[in-house]
Amino acid sequence: MAEVCLWWCDLRYGQPVRVGESRGTWKGRRVMAEDAWNQARLIPTSGIRDNSEEQERRGTSALLAVMTSVKEFGRALTERAGAPAGRIETYIEVPFVAGGQCVYPDGLIRVSRGKRSWTALVEVKTGRNELRTDQLETYLDVARDEGFDALITISNEIPSVPGQHPTKIDKRKLRKVTVHHFAWSEVLTEAIIQKEHRGVADPDQAWVLGELIRYLEHRKSGALEFSSMGTGWVAALAGAKAGTLRAADDVAIETVARFDALLRYVGLKLGRQLGQEVTMVMSRAEVADPARRAQALTGDLTAHGLLSGALRIPDTIGHLVVTADLKASHIRCDVVLDAPKQGKAVTRVKWLVRQLRQAPATTYVEALYFHQRGQGDVQNLAVLRESPEALVADPKRDLRGFRVSLSCPMGVKNGTGRGTFIDSIEDATTGFYADIIERLKAWRASPPLLRKPQPDPRPPVEPSLVSTSLSSQEGALSTLPEPPEQASSKHTAS
Repeated sequence: MAEVCLWWCDLRYGQPVRVGESRGTWKGRRVMAEDAWNQARLIPTSGIRDNSEEQERRGTSALLAVMTSVKEFGRALTERAGAPAGRIETYIEVPFVAGGQCVYPDGLIRVSRGKRSWTALVEVKTGRNELRTDQLETYLDVARDEGFDALITISNEIPSVPGQHPTKIDKRKLRKVTVHHFAWSEVLTEAIIQKEHRGVADPDQAWVLGELIRYLEHRKSGALEFSSMGTGWVAALAGAKAGTLRAADDVAIETVARFDALLRYVGLKLGRQLGQEVTMVMSRAEVADPARRAQALTGDLTAHGLLSGALRIPDTIGHLVVTADLKASHIRCDVVLDAPKQGKAVTRVKWLVRQLRQAPATTYVEALYFHQRGQGDVQNLAVLRESPEALVADPKRDLRGFRVSLSCPMGVKNGTGRGTFIDSIEDATTGFYADIIERLKAWRASPPLLRKPQPDPRPPVEPSLVSTSLSSQEGALSTLPEPPEQASSKHTAS
């Protein structure tokens, strides 16, 4: 029998309360406390059943509606898809005919500026649902036939390489239409950065954007966090420890791809807190050919049991490098910075130690020298605080920089929560940034100082003997007798 909730008006508080929750009694009935009430929301999560179709429809409608009403947020997303600045219009479930049947893309975005317009179809997936190749290629055909510019896909899939689409699509269908993918984590990050850091001009629009953020952060929205290292994680971990993992194994390929996706996810979460775009560090060759990076990571995983990557954080001393050692079950984060170009080697070490006052004592510092081969001198920060010279084995060597690193235990469980690999990577990265990178500043030479006149150490000289005074010869001229011709002229006048 379904439970019946009765609501009563509490005359003492002037608000409705529900029977069954204790906040005192009224006419012999218990009434509920205020903290158990559900606040009305612009985009409610209540009533969403475990139905992916309903999640997709509600998520699409909420996102597109907020893009229209909050101009700054709408522009931030459409600009990434190549749209011009202009008036944004959005629609959901627009019918089109393709291959003799009616198809319904989840949404449509149109940006108009003067006589020019840019149009994109939108396909959305929530939860663990993945984008389908056949469906996307059908929508690409529709966009081509209708003269549209792009297809935007949104799902919880995070491609290992930025700009790469998680679904394989026939490249021939991309000749006239471009395809762009946003992970729900990227959409949420963009919304938070826009509201909390860049700002929204209109207070009401800022509140609307906050309602979208609150909705996407709710578990019922279907915008999931990164929650798994893949089905082959346990096998990959065991193979790495036993040394039996091979580069051609499916579990190794999947683990490498999921680790890159995890780093991108960690960068997105860190960017939400910093209000900056945190990206993965990749070479030009790796961006042009993502398979090259995958091969390199797979080689490190199978040969040494290592997974590593780096994050680029704007305006910081250097890249945040994360290395997971699956054999030793620990995570190491490190950053490389340049040493001062002036002063002795010990003075340069002191400069670094002063900046690491708040860093954990277990932090390690490695000295990097010019023309160095192998590892440089390494010392614990606890020792360096007492004896900075302990890092400099040979004071005559030219110190060019430092590597600061910190290690912590690695979780081995799959999924999220305490003792999991995903949470341990996220905690290590965030903690290393807060304790070390955030506090480090690059060395800057002091500006040159004007030369001040120095006092003359010699004893003072009498004015008559100073070179700028009249000489003794000049003073003697006044006592010399007059020339003869001048003297005779004076006698004649008398």
